[in-house]
Amino acid sequence: MKIFVHDYAGHPFQVDLSRELAVRGHEVSHAYFHGDLGPKGKLERSSADPDSLSFSGVKLSRPYDKASFVRRRFDDVAYGKAVAKLVHSDKPDIVISGNTPTEAQSAIVNACKQTGSKFVFWVQDFYSVAVSQLLRKKLGPPGAMIGAYYRFLERRQFQSSDAIVVITNAFSPLASKWTGTKDNVFVIENWGALNDIAPHPKDNEWARRHGLHNSFNFLYSGTLGLKHNPDLLVQLAKAVKGRANVVTVSQGVGVAHLEQAKAELALDNLVLLPLQPFADLPMVLATSDVAVATIEPEAGIFSVPSKVQSYFCAGRPVLLAAPKENLSSDLIRRNGAGLVVDPADQAAFLKAALRLLDDEALRASAAAKARSFALENYDIKLVTDRFESVFDYAIGSKTAERNI
Repeated sequence: MKIFVHDYAGHPFQVDLSRELAVRGHEVSHAYFHGDLGPKGKLERSSADPDSLSFSGVKLSRPYDKASFVRRRFDDVAYGKAVAKLVHSDKPDIVISGNTPTEAQSAIVNACKQTGSKFVFWVQDFYSVAVSQLLRKKLGPPGAMIGAYYRFLERRQFQSSDAIVVITNAFSPLASKWTGTKDNVFVIENWGALNDIAPHPKDNEWARRHGLHNSFNFLYSGTLGLKHNPDLLVQLAKAVKGRANVVTVSQGVGVAHLEQAKAELALDNLVLLPLQPFADLPMVLATSDVAVATIEPEAGIFSVPSKVQSYFCAGRPVLLAAPKENLSSDLIRRNGAGLVVDPADQAAFLKAALRLLDDEALRASAAAKARSFALENYDIKLVTDRFESVFDYAIGSKTAERNI
C-alpha cells in the first residue's frame, strides 16, 4: 500500500508509525512542517530504514509567526497548498493527516478527492473548537463568528473523510455527530516513542552540561503556546525558590512571558532553555525529579498534551494541570503516575508540587507506574496493527473493529 503520513508538528510517535509501516512493506512518504519550531522526532532517514520510507519537510517562503493571527492564517493556507502539491505528486492510496490547521487540512482533503486517495483524519484535537474558544476569549463576538467559520470547515472535512481516528473515547461523540455515523470512527490512543525514550540516570551528560545534576528539578518540556498557562510555572518558581529549580525546555509564545517574569522577579531558579535535539531527550527528561504539563480550562477534552506520553516512557512522575475530563488527566489518575489538579486552581497546583517535592516515596511510586504503563501500552507493532485495520476499512475492506 502507498501511504502518505502527514503530521504537521513532526512529533516522535507519528514518525514511529511511519517507520513501522515501511518495515512492513508499505511505501511511506512522511511529510511535516519544517517551519514549526516544536519538538521533533527523527525526521531523517537512517541506514536502518527501508528504501520505501521518505521524509519531506515542507517549507514556506517566510518564517511562521503564531503570534499574528492574520499572518498565520495566510501562512496556513500556503502550507496546505504545499502539502496538497505533494499529494498530487505522490498519488498515494491512503493519506492520513493530523495536527493540522483547519484551512491547511481543507487543501489536503481536496487533493485527496482530486487524486482518488482515501483520506483518514487523525484527530489529535478538535482544532476548530480550540480556535473558537481562544478567539471568543480574545476578540469577543467577532472572534465567535470567525470560530464558527472554522468549525464549519472542520465539520465538512470530517464528512469528507473515509475514516476518522480519534485519540480518546471522549472525542467520539462529536466526531460521530459531525460525520453523521459511528461506523467510520476509530479510537486509537496516542503513545510514546518507547524505542527512543528510556529511563536514564539523573546525573547524566546533559544534566551536568547545564548544572542540573545536583538540584531538585521540576521540568516542563515542549511547546508553551496559547493553550498553556506559563504563569503557573512562574508561580511554581516563586514557591520553590531556594529549594528547587523550574526548568523549561521549550519554545512558543509563552516563553517571552517567562523571560519577563524571570527578570522582573529575580527568579534565578527559573531555568529557560530552548528545545533540544531529539537524541538528547531521554537525558533531558531524566534530569527532572517531577515532569510538568499544563492545559488551559478552555482546551477541555479537546486537546491532549502529547508530552505526557514521553514523560511516561522516561519513567518520571507527572504534575499535570488540566481539566478532569482530559485524557491525560484520566491516564495519570487511573495509573497512579502523578498528581492532577484543576488548571484554574493555582493554590492546588502549588500544593501538589510541594507534596511531590517533599514525598520521595510518592515520586518513586509514580515514576515506576508511569514506566510500567508505557511498557504495557506503547508497543509500536500493536499500534501499527490497529492503523492497518483502519486503512483496510478506508480502502473498502469493512472488517476493521470499533474502538481498537
